[in-house]
Formats: sequence, C-alpha cells, structure tokens
Amino acid sequence: MEGPPSPPVRQQVGRTRGGEQRPEQEPGELREAARCLVLDADGRSVPFKALYGEQKAIVVFVRNFLCYTCKEYVEDLAKVPRAFLQEANVRLIVIGQSSYHHIKPFCNLTGYMHEMYVDPQREIYKILGMKRGEGNYISVRSPHVKSNMLLGSIRSIWRAMTGPAFDFQGDPAQQGGALILGPGNKVHFLHLDKNRLDHVPINRVLQLAGVKTVNFTNSPEIIDI
Repeated sequence: MEGPPSPPVRQQVGRTRGGEQRPEQEPGELREAARCLVLDADGRSVPFKALYGEQKAIVVFVRNFLCYTCKEYVEDLAKVPRAFLQEANVRLIVIGQSSYHHIKPFCNLTGYMHEMYVDPQREIYKILGMKRGEGNYISVRSPHVKSNMLLGSIRSIWRAMTGPAFDFQGDPAQQGGALILGPGNKVHFLHLDKNRLDHVPINRVLQLAGVKTVNFTNSPEIIDI
C-alpha cells in the first residue's frame, strides 16, 4: 500500500576517499561539472547544470551501455512510476559515457522512459571522481543485478558482436555513481561505485529524494523502507 514519502535529506554531502559521504557546502567539483555539456538522444548539447538547476534530480551515472549490470539496474529504474517523480517534483536522469547514438537502443532494450544523456568524453565522471577499474570489493552485491558474472559478461559481449559495429559503448573500465542534486548548486547525496556491483539500492535513493519507494519483485504493491 502507498504511504507518504520520507522527508528528503537536508545535509549536503561531497566526495571523500572511497565514495563515502561528508558535509560540504557548494562543492567545487559540482561547480566545475555544471559547465560541462551532455548530449541527448538526438545529439543536442545540454549543460549539465540544466538537469538540476531548477528542480531536484536523481542523477545516475552508469558504466557503459553494454554492461550487463548497468542494463539490469536501469531495467529496475524503468519501473519507477513517472507519477511518483512528478508528485515529489523530482527528475530521474541516467547518464552514460558512449556516443549519443546508443541512447535510444539502450532505452528500448531496458524499457527506460525517463531522461537519459551521455557524457562521451567522461568529463563529468572525471570531475566528480568516479573511479576506473574494479578494485577488490568482492563482498559488494547489487540488489538489482540478477545475472551472475559469467552469464552476464557473455551476454554483454554477444550484444557487442551482434550490433551494427563492434562497440563497447563506452570505456569498459569506467565505474559510475549516483547523486541527488539541486535545485541550484546543492548536493544532497553522493555515492561513487566501487565496482560494477556497487549500486546504491534504488529505493534508498528514492527515499532520500522524497520519492515513494517501489516494489521490485514484479508485484504492483508499493512498499516503504
């Protein structure tokens, strides 16, 4: 059953070693990233600041569009009802780091109908300190990834090989992260992925942004955590 969303986090957080959170007022990294451009599905340039300047936004950076863990995570992001976001006045945005030509096929593949952009040169990834490489965090496990590593990797390679061009659709070593930003130059939450399985649980980030949470077990029931 539905319930009122939890109040959003009021404390701003910034970057620390290992992706942990700490208070920081108007972080310089965000001011620098705000000037960068992202591309939409038609190749139009959009200032990063425009995504959260006037409205709070959940911004999820993914590794690459061929990554099986990203695919399965975005498939669950696709289940967030648009009405929940509108009620909380929050945008949900995914950013990848491939060519913009891959946005529409990836949305079709995952069923994702919310906003999606790309940062082809990984400028924002670098400014915000998102890491490259896997690290030694074998205990980390995403609640949204259903495939094991072997099967998932095989499927990713097969999609690359059967596409119009053999293309890994971004740097395969790049890791992602999730933020809650805005309005203005405010950072409410920051999580930097340690590896491909270190996704912040979607219901956690929804709750922190003041959005109703969702049951991801294929049941229509809405849950609160």
